[in-house]
Amino acid sequence: MINIVIADDHSIVRQGITALLERSTDIKVVGEAEDGLKAIEMVERLQPDILIIDISMPRLNGLQAVERIHALQLPTRVIVLSMHADELTVRQAFKVGAQGYLVKRSETEDILLAVRAVHRGELYISSAVSQIFLSDFMNSQEVTLFDRLSPREREVLQLIAEGHTGSEIADMMIISPRTVEKHRASLMEKLGIHDLAGLIRIAIKHGLISLDD
Repeated sequence: MINIVIADDHSIVRQGITALLERSTDIKVVGEAEDGLKAIEMVERLQPDILIIDISMPRLNGLQAVERIHALQLPTRVIVLSMHADELTVRQAFKVGAQGYLVKRSETEDILLAVRAVHRGELYISSAVSQIFLSDFMNSQEVTLFDRLSPREREVLQLIAEGHTGSEIADMMIISPRTVEKHRASLMEKLGIHDLAGLIRIAIKHGLISLDD
């Protein structure tokens, strides 16, 4: 039996994927999460075979959650689910530790193929995305300004772009407001950006927040 946790901030999407997967007798959905932090907690507790996680979620986006889960060295393999099929997002997903990438418009068979391939230990990329994205990632040594941000700085960037105040971010991350300001100053310096609009553009470009929701 392949045990799966699904993480997406839209309950209707979670329900649809669950219904689709559980048509197969060898797949069982053992948990659902509505944000990245909940996904991490659920993976640590349940240690499913596979986590299917959306990129665009509140509090902690899918890519950041995958990065944290990968660092925990748990046996769970990860399939990223996204509206986006651009090269940058695909490359980032595999870079932070995903083993599979699906776009939300994928056919039913594509999702089942992804689950079984990743469960076997293989990499899988949606048929809706050009295979060149994966090969380009494997051969690329490019390091962007965004790559130089620490995980904490990326979290602060997402929360700033979502419109949270410094004190709200401090409460959510369980750190002091002064530490939040240090992270904010550091990420601005690394990115060469000195205004909120610029930070929001970067957050959108790298999939930390989405305008599609």
